[in-house]
Amino acid sequence: MSEVLDLDQAAADKKAAFEINKLSKRLHRQVGQAVTDFNMIEEGDKVMVCLSGGKDSYAMLDILINMQQRAPIKFSLVAVNLDQKQPGFPEDVLPNYLRSRGVDFHIETQDTYSIVKRLIPEGKTTCSLCSRLRRGILYRVAGELGATKIALGHHRDDMVTTLFLNMFFGSRMKGMPAKLVSDDGKNVVIRPLAYVKEPDLVRWAEHRQFPIIPCNLCGSQENLQRVQVKAMINDWEKRYPGRIDNIFTAMGNVVPSHLMDKKLFPFETMKATGKAEPDGDIAFDDDESCATPTAKVVSLIRD
Repeated sequence: MSEVLDLDQAAADKKAAFEINKLSKRLHRQVGQAVTDFNMIEEGDKVMVCLSGGKDSYAMLDILINMQQRAPIKFSLVAVNLDQKQPGFPEDVLPNYLRSRGVDFHIETQDTYSIVKRLIPEGKTTCSLCSRLRRGILYRVAGELGATKIALGHHRDDMVTTLFLNMFFGSRMKGMPAKLVSDDGKNVVIRPLAYVKEPDLVRWAEHRQFPIIPCNLCGSQENLQRVQVKAMINDWEKRYPGRIDNIFTAMGNVVPSHLMDKKLFPFETMKATGKAEPDGDIAFDDDESCATPTAKVVSLIRD
């Protein structure tokens, strides 16, 4: 009996190792593809990797370290954490981890926690003010460190959620880009995890045993609009697998002539040309591409 159990355990271990190896290859391929597609990292760049202590930023740093060792270009990394003086924040966790990885790092200490708690009434969401304060500090630190790129750990699911947040609550069709110039005009911000699915990051964090630090300031705010929208999207995904992939792919397949933004398409001056237009509208027919979702899923990055 023990020999049978040993064989079963060996088979299970072999399967687990195979799945983790597959996951590792997928994550590194997706990050590499995003970096290439959007020219995120260039020769000689100093990339400031913003490390919060959550699974996403840990995974981003982990993958970028591996990429740095194999990339055909030379670039450097510096991990930066903003210690916001939240009560109970374990100050030694990140420095110990970063030393173990041999990564240059900087811990910036700013008591934004007290500012947020003083200005935001109890029970109200704190993310907006916290984000503004954190953003300004990180921009300043990037300049002081001589960083040419600021890397944030937002993933595919964050980007889709942001699209719906802006539509539902901001009346704008605006997402979270993979690369942008910061609002102060001085920094280029990149999101290397743009093609990565959140469930894969959960599995990777468990495998790598990252020392996760929870955010006690805002992590438990169930009334956040982002939390509600994320729950809605995840429910869609459960009922219609592949829907998040399709939404994300659609963000890169925009047809301005079939939306309503006059700044993007000259509706006022357009006239019939007498020539067939491949992207023209079949005015009196339903669009077949808007039918009930099928099992076929279009994805930017395939397994």
